[in-house]
Amino acid sequence: MAAASTPAPSEARQGTELPLDPERQRIVGDLVDSPESSDMGYDEQFVKPEGRRGDTTALWSALTAGAIFLVSTWVITFANHPTSLGLFFFHPVLQSLALVIFAYGILTLQPTSQARTKAAGLTRHQLAISALGLPAISLGTLAIVYRKSLHGSPHFTTWHGTIGIVAVAWMLVQIILGGGSVWFNGRLFGGNPQAKLVWKYHRLSGYLLFLLFLFAAHLGGAWSNWMTGNSPYVVRLLAYTLSPIVLFGAIVARLRTSKMQFF
Repeated sequence: MAAASTPAPSEARQGTELPLDPERQRIVGDLVDSPESSDMGYDEQFVKPEGRRGDTTALWSALTAGAIFLVSTWVITFANHPTSLGLFFFHPVLQSLALVIFAYGILTLQPTSQARTKAAGLTRHQLAISALGLPAISLGTLAIVYRKSLHGSPHFTTWHGTIGIVAVAWMLVQIILGGGSVWFNGRLFGGNPQAKLVWKYHRLSGYLLFLLFLFAAHLGGAWSNWMTGNSPYVVRLLAYTLSPIVLFGAIVARLRTSKMQFF
């Protein structure tokens, strides 16, 4: 009787497929079948590090300075008979809160450079600025304006008040420019790429506007009659002179000039 022939190794390999590990099969299947994988390249599917040397130090410096500014303002306001302040109570409380929210809105968008992180950063930026910061600073401004009107006091008699109202008006224009350049694919400005050009100027304008807000806060916190009469000098120096300088310096340190190429 003839012995059964043994299949060659190559034939055995061709006729038998080794089972794929279930976990590996799931991962590979997700990458192949995912709708995102067909629309995004490798760089967009896998987020690369975007941090830069000094970014973390600058971030913590900004957060610390913002916290000192906010906490000092709230402690001073709440410690000086808040129920007797009337509508004035809401002015320092809401304005300081709005400035810290604005700082977060800037910081969270600065380092983003990839499609996925840019989209997420822009969402956080818009929520912070438009949904939280704008209502806070608007209500804080209306509170002091209405209080002056009730008492028949003249408006804009100090540099703090004048610069503050200019900054708030600028803020409204800033939001229109920023929103118009990204909402509905920038339709307000004729769509892309025209809208992208507007966004560059919106970004530069935002930095200058934030500096103006900090200067107004410095004038009100360090030199106004109410603050000088209800807080020690060392606290005002730390909260309204040094902290704004550190906060803005940290934001500038994290700035990406590549996002503002005008020429």
